[in-house]
Amino acid sequence: MAQISIHPAVDHGVKAGTSGFAGATLTCHCPKDPVMVEIGSDCLHNHVCGCTKCWKPAGAAFSQVAVVTSDKVRVTKNANKLKVVDAAALIQRHACSECGVHMHGPVTRPNHPFTGLSFIHTELGGTGWAAPTFAAFVSSVIEGGTDPAKMDGIRARLNDLGLPPSDALSPGLMDYIATFTAKANGVLKA
Repeated sequence: MAQISIHPAVDHGVKAGTSGFAGATLTCHCPKDPVMVEIGSDCLHNHVCGCTKCWKPAGAAFSQVAVVTSDKVRVTKNANKLKVVDAAALIQRHACSECGVHMHGPVTRPNHPFTGLSFIHTELGGTGWAAPTFAAFVSSVIEGGTDPAKMDGIRARLNDLGLPPSDALSPGLMDYIATFTAKANGVLKA
């Protein structure tokens, strides 16, 4: 059986991040006048995602996506080319209107646990980022056209890579969301 391809950044093994990494510049795929987005910190919660909303490089079954605080995101070149993919979505994915690459996706919805975070695709900014640690929304690759009969192999490959597969977010992120909700509802003290 041929090795299952997940994403080019992890297919040959998950690479550890660089200690003290302070961010990098993300660059879209336009050969001329690319959009550039400066990220002023390392990422958090880096993972591969099977959802059909996240941008994926050609041929990839999963995206690789992480978050940074929105105050660490600054568009430095060709901001005029950025367009929001779906204004009704929680994540306001800003994509290059020419090449289609998603450059950053802030969350601004009031009273949401992810407000103040921006989703980014770390492979657009070279190496050094914190390594991905899990796989989210794995079953969603079926919605993107993957044969359901391949899911056992996909989950096995994710486990081989050290990216535990889930059809939600990581336990730490789920705890964060539940804590935010409990505090907002007065169940826990802030």
